[in-house]
Amino acid sequence: MKAWHFLRKDRCLGYGDNREVIAGETYTVDGPSELCVRGLHGSKRPLDALKYAPGPVVCRVEIGGDVVEGDDKMAGTTREVLWMYDATEVLREFVRFCALDVVPYWDPPDVVLAWLQTGDESLCNDAYSAAYAAADAAYYAARAAYAAADAAYAAADAAYYAARAAYYAARAAYRGADAARAAYRAARAAYAAARAAYCTAHAAYYTPRAADMAYCATDVAQNTRLSKMLMEGRPK
Repeated sequence: MKAWHFLRKDRCLGYGDNREVIAGETYTVDGPSELCVRGLHGSKRPLDALKYAPGPVVCRVEIGGDVVEGDDKMAGTTREVLWMYDATEVLREFVRFCALDVVPYWDPPDVVLAWLQTGDESLCNDAYSAAYAAADAAYYAARAAYAAADAAYAAADAAYYAARAAYYAARAAYRGADAARAAYRAARAAYAAARAAYCTAHAAYYTPRAADMAYCATDVAQNTRLSKMLMEGRPK
């Protein structure tokens, strides 16, 4: 069963195993497989794999043997590495796209917008500081709006999460930063911003189910984008 898996920069297995991972090789462990306990893990979706990523090295794998599946991951007794590469730059680009998706939900400082659009590293430090400050301000605005009206709270919440997405995007761009973890958090912030924005726009006939559908649609779109970017970023 094909899946996605991420490794540390040293390209070694974790949890005390420490075998070096090489493309084309198949790795095995003793069974029986049990999620989070025993087995070689992976996820059908790269966005789910990011949740568990210890680093930025992406692997396309085939998981077999004794396979068990959960909601967002699987485990087996064999894992063949079809291909792999350090996806740091791809992940940094991905988080900028995530943050740009939710720019309409807040008023980003000029330096943040310029950095998101260009990826210019000379703007990164200022963008990081500005996005952090904006997210902090939006958080308190959202809490204050909550006491006034639910619709105002939802709008302020959308701004908060949109700013958080930009903050994590800038955080991922730092050299030596955990790009995989920041990418996952930026994507999650973008989902939350989209859900909150939906609540704002549809306050008159809002239902939790409909808002959750908006959240899920954003999740699917982000996963599709990430899959495409990881595939296209693969060394030829």
